[in-house]
Amino acid sequence: MDAYVLKKLGRILCDFPKSFCKTPSPFLIMTLLVKNEDAMLESNLQFHRAMGVDGFIVTDNNSTDHTMDIIRKYKEKGWIKEVIEEKATDYEQKQWVDRMIWIAKTKYGADWIINADADEFWYAPSGNLKDILSVTKANVLNCEMRSLYPEEDKPFCEWTQAVKYVPDLNRYNLSVYSLFERQNKKVIHRAAGYLQISMGNHKVTMFPQFTENTGIRVYHYNIRGKQQFMEKMINGGKQLEQHKGRHGGRHWRYFYRLYKEGKLEEEYDRVIGTQVIDQLRADGYIYEDSAIADFFRNFKMQ
Repeated sequence: MDAYVLKKLGRILCDFPKSFCKTPSPFLIMTLLVKNEDAMLESNLQFHRAMGVDGFIVTDNNSTDHTMDIIRKYKEKGWIKEVIEEKATDYEQKQWVDRMIWIAKTKYGADWIINADADEFWYAPSGNLKDILSVTKANVLNCEMRSLYPEEDKPFCEWTQAVKYVPDLNRYNLSVYSLFERQNKKVIHRAAGYLQISMGNHKVTMFPQFTENTGIRVYHYNIRGKQQFMEKMINGGKQLEQHKGRHGGRHWRYFYRLYKEGKLEEEYDRVIGTQVIDQLRADGYIYEDSAIADFFRNFKMQ
């Protein structure tokens, strides 16, 4: 057993007494793994700061747009506590997020941790995530994910159409990895007792573990138009080809294969249901949800 594992185990045993204690004034850290997210990152930081996040730890993976300029701005403001410039070209997402979690836990004394992407907005109906974190005795909270339908004629913060899971994809000729696929829940977890995060941040292993469902919703802007979709799937697919594991990123691998076959662009219409959008609305698979749009309509940047 190596020294790193022994250190983790020792820390977890010390954590045991506080693993399920209420935290009336929790210190909440969000980790973010980003690459070329200048279109969303600033809004993401502003939104989550307003929702009660106390600080951010950010890993940037070789961004070539203005993402690092935004990171530097919010590091100077004191919102971003730590910045890691990851230069690797493989996709060790799980390892990189784990590194940020341990920094949040050991260096900054986080009570609770959210592991997010720049296109995710973690929304508490009360207006503050800590209203739930401060009263629960659980150490893992499940949060529902909702994907937003891309409205390319509007800024993303004005979108008001969410989508539901479509069980019969063939009926609508939708892609096997369409916007309407089943959404796995995401988790918020305590720092105390943390063992391991899963690929994609959908599950976490704790010792011991007590999981609760919550009313926190994660609004996911995973598709923001054809160009963004193409770039994301091509870049992600290239990185996953270098990834030593074969778990996780199945959708990226699928779309990257289509890209190499020259079929990715036509698949995009099957991903968002371009040809059947009216039928999807009529059948209730696209519906109104203005929670994030309402937030930004009344929000002033700090």
